[in-house]
Amino acid sequence: MTSNSTHAASAIRTIEIEKNAVAELLQRIDAGFDAACELILLCKGRVVVTGMGKSGHIGKKIAATLASTGTPAMYVHPAEASHGDIGMITGLDVVLAISNSGATRELITLLPILKRKNIPLISLTGDPDSELATVADANLDASVAEEACPLGLAPTSSTTAALVFGDALAMALLEARGFTRDDFAISHPGGKLGRRLLVRVKDVMHAGVGIPSVSVGTPLGEALLEMSSKGFGLTTVVGDNQKLVGVFTDGDLRRTLDSGSNIQNTLIEDVMSSSYKSISSGALAAEAARLMQDSNVYVLIVKDDCDTITGIIKMHDLLQANVV
Repeated sequence: MTSNSTHAASAIRTIEIEKNAVAELLQRIDAGFDAACELILLCKGRVVVTGMGKSGHIGKKIAATLASTGTPAMYVHPAEASHGDIGMITGLDVVLAISNSGATRELITLLPILKRKNIPLISLTGDPDSELATVADANLDASVAEEACPLGLAPTSSTTAALVFGDALAMALLEARGFTRDDFAISHPGGKLGRRLLVRVKDVMHAGVGIPSVSVGTPLGEALLEMSSKGFGLTTVVGDNQKLVGVFTDGDLRRTLDSGSNIQNTLIEDVMSSSYKSISSGALAAEAARLMQDSNVYVLIVKDDCDTITGIIKMHDLLQANVV
């Protein structure tokens, strides 16, 4: 039975080998990489990624990353392509073929058909002199000095290098296309990530009669009734033309009582706070959550550029909307 130190040593060796393999890729960002990017940017269809075995698994991830970052992409199994699925690949597409050896039989079989259909080919190989690399319109050299597998058999460093090259390609294309956070949100509508990027304050705020509000000149006692009926722990105070002039919170109430003021004879403007945290209705709900956390408050006033109140939002609303 091996010791824990032996396990750790093996893990460290693996990570070191793969780290070095990735570092070597910096020298491979060359004319071939630029050519691959240009082929994809000029493509009117999709990037069709293909590969066998572990390269196929890496290919599926690369296709998914491309598709979610502005480059339409799909994965086609090369063996299935030889039995009819090659019909899924059109003359408007670009093929990205992944093979560490550059000689995978199932991929080589497709080459004459791709050539006949005049479909551009990008290869991602571990052998720049291989058949696949030499016939490709652009080759990405993902060769590694050694696999992390001590037997030299299991694809480890080579698949890591291929995956990193795929990410580098996807990010270069993302920047070239000017792909934005809003674009990313459109392709990720589900789950918390999508909601953080899509849901805006106006989608979850309370508006209209749901806003606790009193006018300047209102006795404090009436303001307290407004506070308790709306349940936000505060009320807004508006002046002429419904412009926001301040807020009165539970904290202000405690300070007022401590000072010995008479609730019935005190006007709201004499005890309100003129400072408050606010946000626009068009801001992302995630921004509202961040502002609450940074300011240590649980309610924000929503107002427009003219200081007119348009809504109110509390942390519980954001929790229910699943953006925090």
